[in-house]
Amino acid sequence: MIGGFVGRAAGLVASGVAGAVAYDGIKRLARSNVLHGAAVAVTSCALRGARVAETGAEKARLTTADIVSEARERIGEQTPAPGAAVPAHEH
Repeated sequence: MIGGFVGRAAGLVASGVAGAVAYDGIKRLARSNVLHGAAVAVTSCALRGARVAETGAEKARLTTADIVSEARERIGEQTPAPGAAVPAHEH
């Protein structure tokens, strides 16, 4: 009976000590600039990736606009100025 109680108490003390050590380690890590520096590095990579994606999307949009403009010229329509309302087709 006492042996079981001592065994359980020892297990609780061991898990408590392990938890305290883990807590102290996380606390030290949070105080250091390691997490902050890692967060800044990840964010800068994400911003670079977003800019690359925006550049690719803009190139695709301009290429598509050029193709549509050339196609309109071939069928005799005038290409509207950028931002102007598109006139209705007269079929």
